[in-house]
Amino acid sequence: MFAHDSALTRAGDGYYTWLDHIWSAAGCTAPVRLHGQVHTVDTHTGAILATVPTSELPDGVIYKACGNRRVTICPSCAETYRRDAYQLVRSGLTGGKGVDESVSTHPAVFATFTAPAFGPVHTRHVRTHTCKDKTRCTCRPEPCHARRTIDTCPHGVLQACFARHGLADERIGQPLCLDCYDHDHHVVWNNQAGELWRRTKQAMERHLNQLARRRGLPRIRIAHGKAAEYQRRGAVHFHVLLRLDGLDPDDPTAVVAPPDGPTADDLVDAVQHAATATRFTTPAHDENPGGWSIAWGDQLDVRPLSLRGDNPVTDAMVAAYLAKYATKGTEVTGHVSRRLDHASIEHHANRAGTHTERLIAACWDLGHPDHEGFDGLRRWAHMLGFGGHFFTKARRYSTTFAALRAARVHYRRTQDAAHEYAPDAFERQADLDDETTLVISELTYAGSGWKTTGDALLANTAAAQAREYTRAGREELAFEQACSSSTPLAA
Repeated sequence: MFAHDSALTRAGDGYYTWLDHIWSAAGCTAPVRLHGQVHTVDTHTGAILATVPTSELPDGVIYKACGNRRVTICPSCAETYRRDAYQLVRSGLTGGKGVDESVSTHPAVFATFTAPAFGPVHTRHVRTHTCKDKTRCTCRPEPCHARRTIDTCPHGVLQACFARHGLADERIGQPLCLDCYDHDHHVVWNNQAGELWRRTKQAMERHLNQLARRRGLPRIRIAHGKAAEYQRRGAVHFHVLLRLDGLDPDDPTAVVAPPDGPTADDLVDAVQHAATATRFTTPAHDENPGGWSIAWGDQLDVRPLSLRGDNPVTDAMVAAYLAKYATKGTEVTGHVSRRLDHASIEHHANRAGTHTERLIAACWDLGHPDHEGFDGLRRWAHMLGFGGHFFTKARRYSTTFAALRAARVHYRRTQDAAHEYAPDAFERQADLDDETTLVISELTYAGSGWKTTGDALLANTAAAQAREYTRAGREELAFEQACSSSTPLAA
């Protein structure tokens, strides 16, 4: 009843002015409230042309979307992040967003790097998929761990499973024996996965440049876009788009075409070589004086990518695939929490508990401050040891999230009184350098979330209606385009 009453009060008291004020954060579950003042400054003279205190605005604050990328925390902000990630990945394949369209001719591959085995787990393996959508796969899987002779581990657990697990089976990713599984090695590998990738990319470029020298070609380099994904067992693996570029000695920041000669097959060979050859050992730890070996698993999938011909792997598929995983985290393992501390760790860690609880406990125990070089494990215990970004890219791969956000701000500021937006906002980012005024904000944190549940209801409802309106408009445009391109049945 309280939400209903507060919604009615808001709807009858300057609702449209308020909605226009909070619109940029309307779909956010917990927007940040800021108070202070905003100055408009002349860029030539430095004179303050106008000052607007937030006390004169609706609610006396400015609402800013939280910007969280995880869909389980804020679906609206995560969707914005996902769309930005999609544009960022695809622009590195086809051009646009400030990237030259010539990149579409560069050899490229799509690779998946997986973690090694830390102990047998329940799996769902399908030899040949006949379904179109693997997320809703109905294909008949193979038996999980079929064995001719059934043995037991030292803890008395059978090391076989003849079940054909369904997609929703909660046993998938769970160890056959929790006590045999090497949880310590698992979380250390997660924690060192970023370093393993860095060394792997260096090995790829060394391999390709050795090949170039043998062929008498100039140096080349690799640009990449990468998304991390958790497997059901809690280990991360990387989906990576790799693009072959040339290197301009006079301008190292320029994106140029690679020399004639290296092909996508050469890039595939470089990936396979680097994935097999790259490995290192961590520093010593009291629990493992010899250190842990860090290397990739045996499962490596590398597929050439081309925008021409009958290639089953398209640029749109790869961009959507990477963008989808950029908004996810540990949800697939059944664990969702924020950063853990001494007060909250006992609710999530248990050395004798479930698989996920043991992984968190391993992070906390191994990451004790006394163990130099492993302190990051405690900081990232809620992420099962992995502390890297879920979406990363090479500096010269394509545009940046900051540029996309700036384009979105520019896009909104160039609307006229009829709310008709100016086209090609991104391509006109150079206009920002020529603007005669600058907006400077002096704002401080006032709180998080909507003031009332009624405000949250109205804001999120309005945002949902706008998203549905946009979706319907896109479908109508796609339908009109399909009709206009089809051949008429009769003259």
